[in-house]
Amino acid sequence: MLDKFTNRLRYFIELSYNGSDFHGWQSQPNATTVQETIENSLQLILKNKELKIVGAGRTDTGVHAMQMFAHFDFDQNFDNNNLIFKLNSFLGKNIVIKDIREVSKNAHARFDARLRQYRYFITKVKDVYNGDKKFYFSKKLNLNEIDKAIEIIKTNKNFKSFCRSKTDVTNYECDIKDFKYEIIKSELIFTISANRFLRNMVRSIIGTILEIGQSKISNKELIDIIDKSDRIYAGPSVPAHGLFLTKVEYPKNIFV
Repeated sequence: MLDKFTNRLRYFIELSYNGSDFHGWQSQPNATTVQETIENSLQLILKNKELKIVGAGRTDTGVHAMQMFAHFDFDQNFDNNNLIFKLNSFLGKNIVIKDIREVSKNAHARFDARLRQYRYFITKVKDVYNGDKKFYFSKKLNLNEIDKAIEIIKTNKNFKSFCRSKTDVTNYECDIKDFKYEIIKSELIFTISANRFLRNMVRSIIGTILEIGQSKISNKELIDIIDKSDRIYAGPSVPAHGLFLTKVEYPKNIFV
C-alpha cells in the first residue's frame, strides 16, 4: 500500500506582517495569531481543513516581520500566482504574501534556517505617524560603552540570562554572526543576526544595552550577568513594537 503522503509536495511561503494586532506568530487558544490567520485562509482557498503551516520562528505579541517563512504540504496542483493573489485578498492589510515556492520534501522552515536577523528601531524624537513601529527613547546614551557591550555580546555563546524564564528550552547556546547599530537622523537602529534566537532574547539584550548606555549597568557587570545564567540579573526587555524580524536565510539547494 502506498503511503498517503507519497504525492504530497512541500511549499515555502515568504511573507511580511505588521504584528501590532496579533498575539504573536504561534497559534494559541482565544487569541488572534499570524499562523492561525494564514492557516484559515489557506484551508478555505485550498479546501483542506487539515492544512497546517510551520513557521521559521515564533515572534512574540506585537513583534513585526519584514521577512518570514513558513512551510506547508499539499497534494494537488495549484497556480502559485493565483494562490498568492487570493491569499492577499483574504488576509487584510496586516499580512502580505510575497512568494510561494516548491522546496524539497524534507525542507523545514524552522530547522533548515541557517541565519535569522532582527532589527530594533529606536527614535529619539516622538513619531506620531510610526510610533507603533519604533520605541521612543530620548535619554542620552554613552555610545563608547555601548560599543564595548556589543563586543562582549558578540563573543558570547551562552544566552540563558537573556532568555524568558519558565520555558521548555534546554539549549541556551547561540552563535552571533553580527551585532551593530547605526544612527540615521533621530533614529538608533540595532541589527543582530545569529543562527538561532531564544524567547525574548533580542529585546532583553537591547534593554540591557540601553542600561549600559545610561551607566546603570557596567560592562564588568555585563560579564557577570552572562556568567550567572539567570534572567533576573539582565536589564529589562524593551517594548515589542520596535522589533522586526528582517531576514531568514536558507541553503539554496532546498529550493526546487
